Amino acid sequence: MNKNYKVVGIGNAIVDVLAKCSDEFLISKGIKKGIMQLIDTPRAAEIYNSMNAGVEVSGGSAANTIAGIGTVGIKTAFVGKVKDDQLGRIFAHDIRAQGADFTTPMVDSESIDETGRSMILVSPDGERSMNTYLGVANQLNVEDIDPDLMADTEWLYLEGYLFDRPDSQAAFIRAVELCNGSGGQSSLSLSDPFCVERHREAFQDLIANHINMLFCNEHELLSMYGGESLNDAIEIGAQFVDTLVCTAGAEGAYIANGGEIIHVPANSVNMVDATGAGDLFAAGFLAGVSQNKSLEVCGMMGCIAAAEVISSMGARPQTNLQELFDINKL
Repeated sequence: MNKNYKVVGIGNAIVDVLAKCSDEFLISKGIKKGIMQLIDTPRAAEIYNSMNAGVEVSGGSAANTIAGIGTVGIKTAFVGKVKDDQLGRIFAHDIRAQGADFTTPMVDSESIDETGRSMILVSPDGERSMNTYLGVANQLNVEDIDPDLMADTEWLYLEGYLFDRPDSQAAFIRAVELCNGSGGQSSLSLSDPFCVERHREAFQDLIANHINMLFCNEHELLSMYGGESLNDAIEIGAQFVDTLVCTAGAEGAYIANGGEIIHVPANSVNMVDATGAGDLFAAGFLAGVSQNKSLEVCGMMGCIAAAEVISSMGARPQTNLQELFDINKL
């Protein structure tokens, strides 16, 4: 079935503020290293005012994935909430500049809540500690799901970070029902181990009943399904989806499908900033899926895209991914 959109992402529309910091700074501010913490407006102001000079770039996990796919020239769209304010307009411009359609209605400029932003502190080892103020990004609801768009989508890509509100969960269910019911398929990124801890039962229900492809890293997968080892968790999780895709840092990625587990090694690279590694892995992988590549080649494309994004600051690729795929003859 031919559809206009190869991949449509649904997630938090966030503007990232990135700055380098010391481990001592994280300790002094009570920031847990290497994870995402949700913060309120006063905490956002406190961290922002004490950060080093930073770079502001449009982000959000699923939006990063859609932006990466867009560099390959694949038709995409993004669904997410921003306010009609400066950051909201920046976000909308940036995602459209990557070739994605973005038509989700903006929240009125009179709203008290603002466009979401994430203060990402990058420590000397490249680890990123995210302090995220969701603002209006957290207000996505069923009414924002366009039935015509969902019906015209080959692959839906859902961001686990957006799963914190019942309204958002209902929007996810509505989206996958519309997409899958029209012959499309749905994928989900677990996003963060703490997302899994908060919503394990709801995630498991969504995965078992609606999801064709699951993206996760080793920590998220072990939190979701348990097991004595990563291999155990992969085998358990693979029972609930057609394809399970698990990244494992420097070990590369594991892809489970049809009773087989494929290992794809990581690309060697000098890591500057780990922000967006999983997002861009998913971008490369889904770009491969959209081009009917084998799962092994999709994994290689994911590793190439992840290596590219961690070699510089920020969660958006600095190089056209298609050029990298062509160089590697993928």
